[in-house]
Amino acid sequence: MVNKYRGEISARLDGRDWTLCLTLGALAELEEAFQTEDLTKLTERFSKGHLSARDMHMVIYAGLKGGGHALEKTDVMNMQADGGAIGFAKIVVELLTATFGTSTPVDENKPNV
Repeated sequence: MVNKYRGEISARLDGRDWTLCLTLGALAELEEAFQTEDLTKLTERFSKGHLSARDMHMVIYAGLKGGGHALEKTDVMNMQADGGAIGFAKIVVELLTATFGTSTPVDENKPNV
């Protein structure tokens, strides 16, 4: 069971439910992966609404690690999401919203990427 107060979400990947969370360590990994100086720059990068497949892969990978799952990056590369690329985008939007919040209402049926 996910704890939304901790920024956790549940996502269905490969037909299985997983808990994802962008912990401080996961955020530090994203800062390094995206070569950003700090969380403000990382947030700015995500708020532009332009996420590549590589970006989505890194966010989901970090979220899975933060959720306590011991996976390799290649494991995540081979995962499937319900709805294909749009399914991955929805997971990323939900995870980023759970972590950073939003200033506008989020339509769960439409990814904001």
